[in-house]
Amino acid sequence: MSKNDQIPHLTEWINSIPTSRREFITKLGKGAFFASFGIFGAGCEAVNRGLVDRGMLPVIFDELQTVGLPKPDMLVHSESPFNGELPPHFLNDAVTPTHRHFVRNNSGIPERAIKSDLNGWRLTVDGEVNNELSLSMEDLLRFPQVTMKVVLECAGNGRDLFEPKVEGTPWVRGAVACSEWIGVRLRDILETAGVKTSAVYTGNYGDDLPENGGESFSRGIPIEKAMDENTLIALKMNGEVLPAPHGFPARLIVPGWIGSSMQKWLNRIWVRDQVHDSEKMSGYSYRIPAYPVEPGEIPSVEDMRIATSLRVKSLITRPISNENFEIGKPIRIRGHAWAGEDEIDRVLVSTDFGVQWKETELIQPSNKYAWYHWNAEVAFANKGYYEIWARAYDDKGNDQPFTQPWNPKGYLGNMVHRVAVAIE
Repeated sequence: MSKNDQIPHLTEWINSIPTSRREFITKLGKGAFFASFGIFGAGCEAVNRGLVDRGMLPVIFDELQTVGLPKPDMLVHSESPFNGELPPHFLNDAVTPTHRHFVRNNSGIPERAIKSDLNGWRLTVDGEVNNELSLSMEDLLRFPQVTMKVVLECAGNGRDLFEPKVEGTPWVRGAVACSEWIGVRLRDILETAGVKTSAVYTGNYGDDLPENGGESFSRGIPIEKAMDENTLIALKMNGEVLPAPHGFPARLIVPGWIGSSMQKWLNRIWVRDQVHDSEKMSGYSYRIPAYPVEPGEIPSVEDMRIATSLRVKSLITRPISNENFEIGKPIRIRGHAWAGEDEIDRVLVSTDFGVQWKETELIQPSNKYAWYHWNAEVAFANKGYYEIWARAYDDKGNDQPFTQPWNPKGYLGNMVHRVAVAIE
C-alpha cells in the first residue's frame, strides 16, 4: 500500500480518536497503528515505551484536534505541516463554509494562532516608507472595513493530474474555495505609512516558523497589486475571527492570484525597492516556464517566471463522481468557475466525451473575484458508462485544455473537469 493510499484511512482514524486515554491505548494496540502507517519510522519502539505505555497521544494529534483538524471528510496529504482538501462534491455551496475550506501550510501553525492570543502581536510596516508603522489589532480596526467573497486556490491544485508526475503535495481538485473575508484595504495601510516612489514590491512575513530550521516562508506581491483596492488584510472569515489554520490574527487576501501570495499569520510587510527575493520566490518555487515545455522538460531557472494570476477553470460539484442514474432521468449538473484577473464568458458541458457541447446557465458572481455558478440539465437514453465534462472560457478567449500542459512544479493546473456516471 502506498503512502497516498494510507492517508484517507489515517484521516478516518484521527477523526475517531477517543477522548479517554485508556480507550486510546486499547484501540491503538501498543503502537501497531503508527507502525502500520510508518509515521514514526524506526522510532516505533520508542513510541510504544515513551508514549503508548504511558497513555499519551502524540503532540501532533493534540495540536491538530485543538485547531479543528483534520476537518470532516478531508483528504489529508500531510500532518506536519498540515495540508488537506475536500473532494469537489463538498464544495457545492455558493460561499464555502469554513469547515469545507482546504488548508495549505508550508510550516507549523504558530502557537499564537493555536491559543488565539493577541498579546504582543503587532503588524510592522517598514522599508521603503516615510513612516514605519507598528499596528495593533485595535489600530487595524480603526480603518474602514471591507467585505468580499474571494476565490482562494493553491497554485498546486490539480498537481496530481500532471503526467509525468511532479514532486509536491498531490492536490487533486479540492484545494480551492470561495469564502467571505472581512478586513481592511492594504492600500489604506500603505498610504498611512507613505510609500516612497522607490517601492517596487512587498515582502510579507508571518508568525509561523519553519520546521526544518530553514528560512521562514515569505512571499511578496508587486506594489501595484498591493495598492489595488481589492487587496485586503483579512481579519475575519465567514463572519468569525480567523481560525488558526487560516491565519489568525491576520492574513493577506490577494484576489485573483495564487494562494501562496496570501500570507497567513501576518506580522510584517516589508516594502522593498526590488522584487522580493525570499527562498519561496526564487528558483523553481511558485514559478512557471516563460514558454510551453514538453512533458518532463526542465527549463533553466532563468526561463522561469513568477506565478501570479489564476487561470480559467471550472469545477463540477454535482453530480458526485461514480454516481448511478436511471435511463431518461434528468440529471442536474452544477458547479463553479473562475478566471483569476479575468471574467468567465461561458461554461459548456459535454456528455459524449467532448464531441458535442451544451451551454450552461451562468450566474454572475456576487462581487469581482468571487466564483461564478453554473448549472445545466442532461439525460441519457441508454445504459452504460458516461462522463460529464465541464469547460470554462474567459473573456480573453482562453479555455480549459483537455490534457494538462506540463511544468516542473505542477502549478496552475486547469484541465477540463470530468465526472463519471453510470446509467442503469
